[in-house]
Amino acid sequence: METTSDTTAKRNVAVLVLAQAILGAQMPMIFTIGGLAGQSLASNLCFATLPISLIVLGSMLSATPLSWFMQKYGRSAGFAVGAFGGALGGAIGAYGLYLASFPIFLLGSFLTGIYMSAQGFYRFAAADTASDAFRPKAISYVMAGGLASAIIGPQLVKLTTDAYVIPFLGTYAAVIALNLVGALLFLFLDIPKPPVPSEDAPRGRTRWGLITTPRIAVAVICAMVSYALMNLVMTSTPLAVVGCGFDTGDAADVVTAHVLAMFAPSFFTGHLIARFGVERIMGAGLVILAGSGVVALSGVDLEHFFVALVLLGLGWNFGFIGATTMLAGAHEPHERGRMQGLNDLLVFGGVTVASLASGGLMNCSGGTPEAGWTAVNLAMAPFLVLAGGALIWLALRPQPAQA
Repeated sequence: METTSDTTAKRNVAVLVLAQAILGAQMPMIFTIGGLAGQSLASNLCFATLPISLIVLGSMLSATPLSWFMQKYGRSAGFAVGAFGGALGGAIGAYGLYLASFPIFLLGSFLTGIYMSAQGFYRFAAADTASDAFRPKAISYVMAGGLASAIIGPQLVKLTTDAYVIPFLGTYAAVIALNLVGALLFLFLDIPKPPVPSEDAPRGRTRWGLITTPRIAVAVICAMVSYALMNLVMTSTPLAVVGCGFDTGDAADVVTAHVLAMFAPSFFTGHLIARFGVERIMGAGLVILAGSGVVALSGVDLEHFFVALVLLGLGWNFGFIGATTMLAGAHEPHERGRMQGLNDLLVFGGVTVASLASGGLMNCSGGTPEAGWTAVNLAMAPFLVLAGGALIWLALRPQPAQA
């Protein structure tokens, strides 16, 4: 049954969907060209994906301060800070390309991580004003906003890659514009700032108490594995596609298909969670991620890249939205800032390691693009076992009575 809070939530969801579509378009743009630009600037090809790693590192280090900032000043202010970080990162990245300076380019990538961190909180903002019944759908709809970004971003790459004599410079100019325009959307958010707790208000669990709660621990593990493995493979994909004889346009098309698969299922993921339970959807996501690896290992034709990356996106969607839904229902409102910041610190910490490992595995394993691509996909296996084991362990535990 729709409530007044759900009416407000739906209006906020509409704003956040537009933010995902416009501001979010910069992420597939940067992930498509970041490794290729790094490869052109780095003296050691093993560090080609270091720009992507720096973005994720910046996101990881920004998560806790941004969470605190939003807890104190509200979501709109925090998201505006994220857009400013994206614009500044794009400007410095463009300057690094202009000077052919890898260190300056890396600095721009690091600051871009501020936007990536802020975007990660869109899904939590969708849940802030939603009822328990609408929450999984609100999260899913906001994630579905990435569907438009999956089309806008890679197509902008095609239009802007060679817009200037210096490759990719036009793409970074487009990134700046997206951030400046998209920041205006947050003026229309209607999410109250959390009230200042009174002296006798409950303080909630410590970070250690939160992360050792079984349901929270499993949600964080599954979110880390789903996101890190998606990033591990996606970061290597443009390098693998180009390395196997295809062009940058083909790589952009594969990334488009991947990002579409990441977000298109969001229209029904919330309904699936409501019907079948969050644990089953998370488990299905892990199985689909494993299927992606199997397809990728079976060949390096363009069709293999498309199918593997579509499965990778779908598996991420089920695993990550499921984990987000599980986490959102496992802590109290007054624990929100503490837990969400800790969650994204851990998740993007894992993604940082994965993106850095991606370049090393791709360019420094076996000496050929095919061998590197094989190493990247084989690396998924132990982490899928870890996440699957954690989910099974949770399912087998006696469940406490729910209030």
